[in-house]
Amino acid sequence: MDHQQENLIPVNRRLDETLFCHDLPTSPLPELGKILVTGASGYIGGRLVPELIARGYEVRVMVRGDAEVYADRWPEAEVVEADALDKESLGRTLAGVNTAYYLIHSLLLGPRDFEAADIEAAANFREVAGKQGLQRIIYLGGLGDSRTSQSRHLQCRMQVADELAAGAVPVTILRAAVIIGSGSASYEIIHYLAKKMPVLLVPHWARNACQPVAVRDVVKYLVGVLETPETSGRSFDIGGRDVLTYEGMLKTFAGIINRKIAFIRAPFSNITFYSYMASLLTPVPARITACLMEGLKDEVVCANQDIRDLIPFEPLSYREAIVRALSREEQDIVYTRWSDAYPPAHELAMKLHELDGEPTYTASHSLLSDKTADAIFKSVCKVGGQTGWFDNNWMWRARGMVDRIFFGVGSARGRKSHSHLEINDVIDFWRVENIRENRRLLLRAEMLLPGRAWLEFNINDENRRRRLSVNAYFHTRTVFGKAYWYAFLPFHRFIFTDLIEQIEKRS
Repeated sequence: MDHQQENLIPVNRRLDETLFCHDLPTSPLPELGKILVTGASGYIGGRLVPELIARGYEVRVMVRGDAEVYADRWPEAEVVEADALDKESLGRTLAGVNTAYYLIHSLLLGPRDFEAADIEAAANFREVAGKQGLQRIIYLGGLGDSRTSQSRHLQCRMQVADELAAGAVPVTILRAAVIIGSGSASYEIIHYLAKKMPVLLVPHWARNACQPVAVRDVVKYLVGVLETPETSGRSFDIGGRDVLTYEGMLKTFAGIINRKIAFIRAPFSNITFYSYMASLLTPVPARITACLMEGLKDEVVCANQDIRDLIPFEPLSYREAIVRALSREEQDIVYTRWSDAYPPAHELAMKLHELDGEPTYTASHSLLSDKTADAIFKSVCKVGGQTGWFDNNWMWRARGMVDRIFFGVGSARGRKSHSHLEINDVIDFWRVENIRENRRLLLRAEMLLPGRAWLEFNINDENRRRRLSVNAYFHTRTVFGKAYWYAFLPFHRFIFTDLIEQIEKRS
């Protein structure tokens, strides 16, 4: 069935139960025209886009780079490259748009970085949206009171809301606290702490009240306000059914996975210490844990329930949200993850083919196999994450732990799916830069390095057999970078030789 034929299918028939909004009580309004989603490479944006497409909307997606990747992911959408700090690119992106979702925020930049840039981006967006005649902006911000909040991150989110609302275009503001869903940073922090720690020190702020909300309910509200004109120009608090303490959230999670944890009152409550320790114990790096844990200083509970009257559906309880997230992980169908948009500007990182000339250093190792390219490639695509690197895992983990100690991404990020990979997916401290079925997997390093590094797996036919090769590329212009390469060069032979031997053996 071609795309034009698909468009003839009634919208309601396409709203199957794999989508969050299949039972949303509002009706699609495709006559609104073009809908823009910014931050589409992020956790929420990546789940919102397919919902809008399924409801028959004409969707334009704004990303800062890798437009072709997202065009392949959402062929029904128009994908454009733009930066909110560049008014000229914003002007092109907002032209002809009716409503824009503003999902750009500074969570991944750390609690003290780029706050001015975040406000500047919002100011640019407000100004250009007014000039282009947008009818509406929808913004997802943080729950809390700007007058009393102790979190700089939440204050910044609130300032962004104020900046957007200062223009002529009506803004709908949704404010959410902790978002729970498979792949969310908050969920993974809670999950790993409950899973790994037999004893947890509980500071006084862990007894603050919070109203967590399931990711599916957040997306339903985002779509629902678009389809409810009365929400234009208004602000709403959104939350789940339960109000819990952070300690209570951990206890509930531990109960669901049958873990016994001793909770001990802590004599100290330094947020920086706790966020750093959480970054070492969970897949979530320090910059994100610092932002999230700063928010724990405040009580974040919905002050009003007006949204429930306008978009009447029953949100999930905290327990239901956790069970659904665990189920998604068990089924290996996590659609988006916090790591999709981390580190900052990863989509703008230099690609291997963009180097001016050849990499400074290259190391190659290969072997011949009688197995099929398909079997070998499937084995290649299972490296990292829970499976590990097949051999010498302690060395990979040690390198990741050193990286994490010094505030890098580390190797604990794992991977979104255990069985398949896509461009931009994370594998520990690598990110998939290029993938060609049964032929090539190219990974770009995101750990702290005195240069740029890539790891490439190739499968080529050779005399009715297959040659599996691994190539390590390192590009540097510094003396320290060159010393780094030669210091690790003696380990390359047995690390990479063992790796491809294990890949071939397990294929």
